[in-house]
Amino acid sequence: MNLPYPLLSETWYWLAWGLWLPLMVLALRRAPWSAFQEGGRLHLWLGMVVVLLLLWSMKAGVKPGLDLHLTGIMLFSLVFELPLAFVGFNLVLLGLVLNGALAWESLALNALLTAGTGLLLARLLQLGVDRLFPRHFFIFVFLKGFFGSALVVMGVGLGFTCLYGLDGIYAWNYLLEEYLPYYLLLGFSEAWISGMVLTLMLVYRPGWVATFDEAVYSIGK
Repeated sequence: MNLPYPLLSETWYWLAWGLWLPLMVLALRRAPWSAFQEGGRLHLWLGMVVVLLLLWSMKAGVKPGLDLHLTGIMLFSLVFELPLAFVGFNLVLLGLVLNGALAWESLALNALLTAGTGLLLARLLQLGVDRLFPRHFFIFVFLKGFFGSALVVMGVGLGFTCLYGLDGIYAWNYLLEEYLPYYLLLGFSEAWISGMVLTLMLVYRPGWVATFDEAVYSIGK
């Protein structure tokens, strides 16, 4: 999920910057920066950014733009919620730009397709789980942490597939047969890794997960 420049038509990149700028300003204004005053929160946020930078640097792919890598989108959104997560993912992309793995022209488009789409899906899934299921520890872990992580990364993959198909970069049959199916495997890996990390946090450091309320998600409920 590393969209290089200039793979797509120039218009896509400029449209992305026009959408990214107000979203970034909104995220910066709404981010709960006061949460960093709590012990260890800032270090946790920066640590997750560094880990994601390493994960996003390790990717597999055979053609330009058809890269695959773990995202950590659902996990980041559960631990820090949307505004801080969006800012964090943009720092990850900025790190990729600085080390030469990503062109600055494609930063906004990558941010919208990966972080923007992924975080939106993550939020919708979280709201759906809260509305349809009881507030229970194991529901939080399995539906949000495990299955939610898999669905989010597959949704991001579908977004990249549609963009490449609409712009005519790759043939639809090639994308649907040789690219999109691999997101099923990636989703399985994302589910296990994110789910296990989330479980460890909830067991040993539940205060690190901003969307988790111990009074609500009680194991005994």
